[in-house]
Amino acid sequence: MSLLPRTAEEFSSAEYWERFFKKRGEKAFEWYGDYNKLCGVLHKYIKPRDKVLVVGCGNSELSEQLYDVGYRHLTNIDISETVVNHMNQKNAKQRPDLTFQKVDATQTPYEDGSYQAVLDKGTLDAMASQEGALAGRMLAEVGRVLGIGGRYVCVTLAQESVIKLAVEHFIQVGWAVRLHCLGDPESQEVSSFALPVFVLVCTKFRQPMPMPILEMCQGEDGDPVRLPVVADLLSVVRERQAYAMLRQRLRTGTDSTSTPSLTLCHAPTGRPRYTLTVQDCPPGAKVPRANHFAIFIVPQGRETDWLYGLDEGRGQLAASANFRRLVVVALHREQEYTDMQAVQSELSPMVMELAPPGMPANQKVPFLSVGGELGWREVVSHGTSDLSGQYSVEDVRGEDGQLYRRLVFLGNDGLVQSESRLTNPAAAAASSQKNKKSRRKAKPSAPPPMTTPSQTPGGALEVDKGYLCCAHHRVMVAGLAMLGVGTDHNKDVPVSVLLVGLGGGGLPQFLRDFVPGARVEVVELDPAVLEVAQGWFGFTPDDRLTVTLGDGLEHINNIEREGGHQYDVIMFDVDSKDPSLGMSCPPPAFVETAFLERVGNLLTSRGVFMLNLVCRDSALKKSVLGRVRGVFPRVLFRGIEGEVNEVLLCSRGTGETGVPPSLLKAGKTLQVALGMNSSRAVTCIPQIDITELLEDLNVA
Repeated sequence: MSLLPRTAEEFSSAEYWERFFKKRGEKAFEWYGDYNKLCGVLHKYIKPRDKVLVVGCGNSELSEQLYDVGYRHLTNIDISETVVNHMNQKNAKQRPDLTFQKVDATQTPYEDGSYQAVLDKGTLDAMASQEGALAGRMLAEVGRVLGIGGRYVCVTLAQESVIKLAVEHFIQVGWAVRLHCLGDPESQEVSSFALPVFVLVCTKFRQPMPMPILEMCQGEDGDPVRLPVVADLLSVVRERQAYAMLRQRLRTGTDSTSTPSLTLCHAPTGRPRYTLTVQDCPPGAKVPRANHFAIFIVPQGRETDWLYGLDEGRGQLAASANFRRLVVVALHREQEYTDMQAVQSELSPMVMELAPPGMPANQKVPFLSVGGELGWREVVSHGTSDLSGQYSVEDVRGEDGQLYRRLVFLGNDGLVQSESRLTNPAAAAASSQKNKKSRRKAKPSAPPPMTTPSQTPGGALEVDKGYLCCAHHRVMVAGLAMLGVGTDHNKDVPVSVLLVGLGGGGLPQFLRDFVPGARVEVVELDPAVLEVAQGWFGFTPDDRLTVTLGDGLEHINNIEREGGHQYDVIMFDVDSKDPSLGMSCPPPAFVETAFLERVGNLLTSRGVFMLNLVCRDSALKKSVLGRVRGVFPRVLFRGIEGEVNEVLLCSRGTGETGVPPSLLKAGKTLQVALGMNSSRAVTCIPQIDITELLEDLNVA
């Protein structure tokens, strides 16, 4: 619309508003909503007997409507002579006590403390456009003309620079500050105003408050939530604005190429409670006419699964559900959820605002889930690593009904850094023979009861050290067949392993417990990870399983420089701390040619280098593979189904152009050797199919 300011500076220009009101004529302009939208919050803070100064009144009908319901002490000021004359003429007969004056809000002629309220509808936003100079003078004037107990009531879009300026101003002078979010403006005339309308209420005290009072309310009657600092208030405002913009976007169309998400927080605590991700069906998809909209509740603890945690997986989930729009809802840790019905009741008012355009008003919206349940999760420990930030150790119920323990880094999109299956030793003993040959796709079908609590080490539940949850760990173990482990030729020959990256300790513990003659040295950078592995994942170092705390790069450089030490296997299973690189495992320095040469120098003549590679950047991945092949002539690899991971098995052997047929035979021998080396309790039987893992190897 040509009557709206083209630049921010025009908001505070007297010349602009003169042109604006002359062009607009007598038609009222309801800036940020009309009386019907605002009356609830205005009546709450401004009483009919109050003497009220309305700054920047324009030709809004708000003052007239307040006058008509009993507010008879209104003084309206504006910098536009045109609008002042018009409003005086309009109200001279019908509202003789309603006055309009041409006054600059930054320098008014009124006495100190002469008003009980100052009402501002959009004027602060206009004033603050010139680096806050005008707004600062107006706010000082507001403070001067208001009496003790008086309130500055400001209707605003709460642009961050504007609201920050006002809130900090009043906090510094010891006023109480409260902000109401009223939602979207109802006027459809200005379609660009998709942002919600806020009402800022600042109350003047006789003595400045010793501690800042900052409160946020949802709606006109929402309970106030106390916030400690201005930055927290600004964060809440941004969240409300982001939600309004998202809702506006979703109301106007569908887009299968975009998967917007938002987080809903628990109002009393401000903690995240739900994360909603919107997945639209692609154009041309054959969707039943009645399938407009559905909500899918992700079971607790499963939000990082490929099907729910990645765009590709959610796209497959949406295609299977076959609705025009599917909202995928993840439940957050350290929140309590009673049952599916309670979650549905809590979410329904909010998610219905995300419905696709054109959905009938009375359309029933189904809530979908896996088996109609919310899943189960218990946080058993949490802490903060100086290197990786906050982490959580939690027990969850998997899709197979079994219990699993996970180490999750909260600052990296909820990355599951390690996972181990939990077992009940007494139950396992009763069915040891049955489980001895178990495989991942044939897990025991009877899970522990939902009421079984997770226990600290030594309690009812223990980590199953014979089961590797991570598929890339199983591939690395299968890669030991390249060494000929377990064959007559290598009988009683020790296997020396250097592993960079401990995680929960499942892989090195498995190697130590089940690989004949294995001596494992682990290098881990983060002391907190070692502490968690020992405290919660059953990791038990001894003379055959040692840990060095330090940088893996420096460690390898040092031992290569010193000489005299070689390994049969060197494994890299270390993540990058920089998510912007396109390669999350390993850090780039680990796959530079010079460093790979040092790794090769540390391998024995039969040695194998194993690399867990997680790279989404195809060009970067091609470069890494080229460097690896430049150092190791023989490179086999296996991808992990449903994941980005690829495991590279590298050696300096020559003469083989493909996957050698003898490798499968060596794998069968390794399988037998792993089982024979187990002299432990029945709960620690190795559960791995070496042959199956080797069958899918390819030449890189």
